Amino acid sequence: MARKLPMYKAIAEAIAQEMERDENVFVMGEDIGAYGGIFGATNGLLEKFGPERVRDTPISESAFIGAALGAASKGMRPIVELMFVDFFGVAMDQIYNHIAKAHYMSGGQVRMPIVITTAIGGGYSDAAQHSQCLYGLFAHVPGLKIVIPSNSYDAKGLMISSIRDDNPVMYFFHKGLMGLGWMPSPDEAAVEVPEEPYTVPIGEAKVVREGDDVTIATVSRMVYEALWAAEELEKDGISAEVIDLRTLVPLDKETLVNSVRKTGRLLVVDEDYMSYGMSGEIIATVVERIGNELRALPRRIAYPDIPVPYSRVLERFVLPDKEKIVKTVKDMVG
Repeated sequence: MARKLPMYKAIAEAIAQEMERDENVFVMGEDIGAYGGIFGATNGLLEKFGPERVRDTPISESAFIGAALGAASKGMRPIVELMFVDFFGVAMDQIYNHIAKAHYMSGGQVRMPIVITTAIGGGYSDAAQHSQCLYGLFAHVPGLKIVIPSNSYDAKGLMISSIRDDNPVMYFFHKGLMGLGWMPSPDEAAVEVPEEPYTVPIGEAKVVREGDDVTIATVSRMVYEALWAAEELEKDGISAEVIDLRTLVPLDKETLVNSVRKTGRLLVVDEDYMSYGMSGEIIATVVERIGNELRALPRRIAYPDIPVPYSRVLERFVLPDKEKIVKTVKDMVG
């Protein structure tokens, strides 16, 4: 039976069901126990599973992510919450130099079934140290899978897939999609979620709106900006196809290329920084395969290469949004 859930409840439900199924699954992080996670993703787990399996940690990301590394090497399946992705720096050695490489450097003898959950995104005037996305930075590191759900159905299915995966998975959730009372979230992000466990395959993109004139590829909260833009473009007779990539590593190149082959135009919309990131990778992936079939040069709308402003007015000025997408697509279509 399905019912409509906000994303934070869908994530917590997925973790709870996997903890019931597998006693090796446990959760660690700052304020994930009694508080239920600052973004609610571990709400109710402490009451259900107790402090042995739901562990509040000191403010020491290097320590508890390092502890997850050790636990995974001994057969456990830890889930650790890095409260904001902006804090990754103090634990980067554990993530990219150990968790991402242990399986490879042990000749396949050591598995790393770790899920690192972390909050991303801006739009609420929390400035440069609490508003970044940075998934492109982690996607650059071999050995990590990167998932970024945009709605509650995918959030639950991708979380269960991530927990069952024998590889380390970085699971990014946008604060502005969680459905929290104190932070605006698009109504469309809360969708029907089955009560029973299910999986969404890691590495499969989804065409969330079909179209013929342009492909808009994106992830996370930008999916809704793209969909709202597509509705506006339709009024002018422009048919936009929107792809929710859902996973950056592995990337569903087939869905992406097939869509652009049909439309002949590609726009990438990304809340992460523009340079050396997702937008450039997606465009390169398409151009290397079907560049000579394109009807227009690929375009991208991404966060400019500046720290996120504290000023709400300035932040809105630089964030990708529906209006920027509409204008860019009209330029592309002519």
